[in-house]
Amino acid sequence: MTSSPRFLLPIREEQPDKACVQGEAGRKAAEIIGNYSQDEPVFLRLKDYFWSKKPSMYQLPYGTKGSENLLLQALALINSALPESLQSLKCHRCVVVGSGNRLIDSHLGDAIDEYDVVLRLNNAPVYGYERDVGSKTTMRLFYPESAFFHPRENNADTLLVLVPFKAADFQWVTITLADKKRVYRGFWKRPPIIWKSNPEYVRILNPFFMSMTATRLLGLPNKPSQKKPTTGLVAITLALHLCDMVHIAGFGYPDTSNKNQSIHYYEKVMLKAMRPSGHNISQEALAIKRLLDIKAIKNLTYF
Repeated sequence: MTSSPRFLLPIREEQPDKACVQGEAGRKAAEIIGNYSQDEPVFLRLKDYFWSKKPSMYQLPYGTKGSENLLLQALALINSALPESLQSLKCHRCVVVGSGNRLIDSHLGDAIDEYDVVLRLNNAPVYGYERDVGSKTTMRLFYPESAFFHPRENNADTLLVLVPFKAADFQWVTITLADKKRVYRGFWKRPPIIWKSNPEYVRILNPFFMSMTATRLLGLPNKPSQKKPTTGLVAITLALHLCDMVHIAGFGYPDTSNKNQSIHYYEKVMLKAMRPSGHNISQEALAIKRLLDIKAIKNLTYF
């Protein structure tokens, strides 16, 4: 009896567009997410706040209520458009690359680089790990405390997408890009003092995606609380909105009985480090499992 393979590689056809069906991922995800509006902008836009003063019902991280003034300052420095290279695609084949230990010795690097859109998380490196995680990065989702990544970890045109959790995150973007006096109040860990990034490639994620992740996938209330979705699950929600095909790799945590296995592929951090994080990893695992069961997403590693 032969054992099943540990890693599932994506099936590639001679003409990749045949494997990609427009709107397929979103239609399947609608079984769980429900009214998942394609009209919502992916990134926050200056025109929605400067000219029309777009009202928001919720405070961060689920809306911008009460943080508009700080947000305006940040949006004045950056872009909000989806690059033409992505807009022009007939069908978006996307992979969300997690930071999990499951990527070690996966040899998925070449397969990951074949996708149209590669989303990465926080400070997860690619340099030195290309064999397993690839080298292409279309978008990197992060928050100030996780912005400790070297420029070499991204491509020249990588979009650096801020996932805002609090008003101080908007302020951080403004003061670092404009090189103003640093302010570190309101952060659970000091963010980078120097953050060399081209404002042209910085974006702010619409809190709509955080809200959908929390309420539709995790069943959390649409108001600030101690429990919040991880950047990884938010990235999956974003991909289901933006992409026609959504695959994931490197998601999942070690079994609780395995106290010596790191949760990341690139550093020794044990599962106990997640306890004070405010994330419910068991609940998130169930959410991902539901998306896998209805085939809204496909897993390239194991879960």
